[in-house]
Amino acid sequence: MKHNNHITQEAKTYLHEHHRRDMELHEKHSKEENTHTHHKHSHEEHHKMMMEDFKKRLIVSAILTVPILLLSPLIQRLFNFTFAFRGDKYLLFALSASVYFYGGWPFLNGLVKEFKRKNPGMMTLIALAITTAFFYSTAVTFGLTGKTFYWELATLIDIMLLGHYIEMRSLLGASRALEELIKLMPTEAHLITPEGIKDIPVSELKKGDIVLVKPGEKMPSDGTIIEGETSINEAMLTGESKPIYKKPGDKVIGGSINLEGAIKVRIEKTGKETYLMQVIELVKQAQETKSKTQNLANRAAFWLTLIAIGVGALTLGTWLSFGKTFVFALERMVTVMVITCPHALGLAVPLVVAVSTAISAKKGILIRNREAFEKAKDLQVIVFDKTGTLTEGKFEVSDIIPLADLSEKEILKYAASLESKSTHPIAQGIVEKAKERGIELLEIGESKILPGKGIQGALEGKEILLVSPVFLKENDINLENERVDKVLQEGKTAVFLVIDKKPIGMIALVDRIRSESKEAIKKLQDMGIKTYMLTGDNARVAKWVADELKLDGFFAEVLPHEKAEKIQQLQKEGFTVAMVGDGINDAPALIQADVGIAIGAGTDVAIESADIVLVKNDPRDVIMAIDLAKATYKKMVQNLAWATGYNAFAIPLAAGTFYSYGILLSPAIGAILMSLSTVIVAINAKLLKA
Repeated sequence: MKHNNHITQEAKTYLHEHHRRDMELHEKHSKEENTHTHHKHSHEEHHKMMMEDFKKRLIVSAILTVPILLLSPLIQRLFNFTFAFRGDKYLLFALSASVYFYGGWPFLNGLVKEFKRKNPGMMTLIALAITTAFFYSTAVTFGLTGKTFYWELATLIDIMLLGHYIEMRSLLGASRALEELIKLMPTEAHLITPEGIKDIPVSELKKGDIVLVKPGEKMPSDGTIIEGETSINEAMLTGESKPIYKKPGDKVIGGSINLEGAIKVRIEKTGKETYLMQVIELVKQAQETKSKTQNLANRAAFWLTLIAIGVGALTLGTWLSFGKTFVFALERMVTVMVITCPHALGLAVPLVVAVSTAISAKKGILIRNREAFEKAKDLQVIVFDKTGTLTEGKFEVSDIIPLADLSEKEILKYAASLESKSTHPIAQGIVEKAKERGIELLEIGESKILPGKGIQGALEGKEILLVSPVFLKENDINLENERVDKVLQEGKTAVFLVIDKKPIGMIALVDRIRSESKEAIKKLQDMGIKTYMLTGDNARVAKWVADELKLDGFFAEVLPHEKAEKIQQLQKEGFTVAMVGDGINDAPALIQADVGIAIGAGTDVAIESADIVLVKNDPRDVIMAIDLAKATYKKMVQNLAWATGYNAFAIPLAAGTFYSYGILLSPAIGAILMSLSTVIVAINAKLLKA
C-alpha cells in the first residue's frame, strides 16, 4: 500500500526518466560499456536513499523517545515511579522539539505538498496532530495552564516513521524490468571487415553491417542471415517452445540464441527499431498507464483530516461561546486532535502488510506490488503462458510409431544412441525416454549435425538419420501412414528415423505438461475463475494443451505485443485479469494485467515485471496467493474500520458532548484510548492466517 503518494510518484517519475535515458544510451555510438551499469546503480541508490532517510529519522527519534517517556508525568504516574530534577520540563521540551522538527519533517513537508495539490490526506493529518500536540505542549511548558502531550507526540512520530519505512522498503523492490531486458543484448559483436573480424560494442553497429554469430552466442541485433544455417532459440523472446531452423534469407531477432552453426548476419535494425527494444517500450508504456487505485487508508485519512479540523475548530468555538475559559476550550480542542491522531490508522495497513508478507514468503509467494496483490481477491480471469508455466518447457516423447520391422524399443535405441551427445532439447527428450526404459545405447560412428533438419551418423556400415519432416520432403521421401498424419495434425514435434534412406520409425514429442497444472486449473474453475492460455506456439499445439487441461479458452501464435493486447481485450470486456508467465515475451502482458504473476524459475525480466512471484514453480500457488489476498484485505478492512470507527464515539467524548452529564474525557484518557486503539489494530493484524 502506498501511503506516501508524493514520494511514490516522485520515485516513479525518476524511474521512467531513467529508463528513457537507458534506451537512448543503447542507440548512441561509441559509449563505454559500463554506462548502463552506472545508471542502474544511480537508480537503485535513489530508492535506497529515500528508504535510508526514513530509517535514520526513525532510529534518532526512537532513541530520543526513551528519555521523553521517562520524563513524562503521565508515564511516571502509570508506572508508579518518579524521575524529576530541576529544569526537567525544559529538557523534555528540547528533546520533543528535536523529535518534532527532525522526525516529523517528512510529514510537515508532506502537509505543504498535499495542500499545494489541494488533496489533504495522511500526511496532513499526521502533521496537524503532531503540530497541535507540540505547540500546545510548548505553551504549557512556558506558562499556560494545562497538560503536555510530548510523549504522545514522540510515539506518534515514531510509529508513522516506522510505517513509512516499511513502505519504502517495498518501493525499493519496484520493477527493474526494463534494465533486465536491456541486459539480454550482448555487449559485443563480431563485425566482419575487409581486414578481418573485429570485436566492437553492439552500440556501434550500423545498418548494413555484416556480423559473425558463433554457436552458443546471442544475436547482437535484428537482421537477416546471408550465409550459413542453424537452429535458433527464440523462446525467451517470442514464446515459441522449440528451436527454429533458419537459413539464408531468414530474419533473426537480437537477443535470441544461436544453437548450432556459425552464421553471417546483415544488421537491419538498431536502437529503438529492434524487436527487443520495442518490447522494452511496450513495458515502459504499460508501467506508465497502469491504473492505480487510491488505497483505503488514504481515503480514510482524507475524511479523518476533515473531521479532525472541523470538529476541533467547532469544539473550540462552541466552548468559547458557552463562556468557558480559553484554556478549557483549547484543552477540549487538543483532546479532539490527539484522539483523532492516526496511530491506529497509520499502522492499520502497514502491520497487515508486514504480517501477510511474512506469511506469503514462508509459503513461497513473494509480493512485489501491494495494490495489485489486493486486486487478486477480485480476479475473474487468469491467463497462463504455456511454455514453462503450464508446461515444463522440456520435450517429452509421447508417441513412437514403427514404420518397418523395428519395434518401438529398437527405434528408441537407435534414435537415442544417435542423439546421445547432443544438447538439443529434442535430443535430450529422446535420450531421457531411453533412460527411463532402461535401454542400453549403441556406439555410433562419426555423427554430423544437419542444421534445422536433424542429425546423421553411421552404424555397422549403415547410414542412420534422425530428421524432421522437412528433410523427408526435400529428399522426396514419401510416407503415408494414418497414425503419423494424426500425430502431425495434433501439432506435435515429429522426427523420423531413416536407415539407408528408408523411413523406419517416427518419434513424436510434446512440451511436457506440469503435473500440478490440471489440479490448479480445476480448482480455479471451481472458484468461478475462467482460465485461458496465451502462447507463441502454433494453434494445433495450443489446442492439444488446452484440451488436456480443459481450459476455458486459448490464444495461439501470439507475439509479445499481441499478448498485452489480448489482456487488454479481456479487461475491456469488464474482467479483472491476472497473467501468469515466466519469459521475456510475457513482460508486457504481466504489466498490462491487473495482477502479474511470475513463475519463480522464469527470467529476471518476468520476475521484475510481475506483481507476485511464485518461488516454487507450482501453478497451484496462484490459488494460495488469491486466498492470502482475500484474507489480507479482510484484515485491512477490519483494522481500518476500527481505526476510524472508534472515533465515532471517542471524538464526541473528547469534544465534551456529555459534559452536562458529568462525563468529560481528559487529554490523558484520550491519549490512552488512542493507544488502546493502536494495540487492538496490532493484535488483529497478528491474527492474520491464510
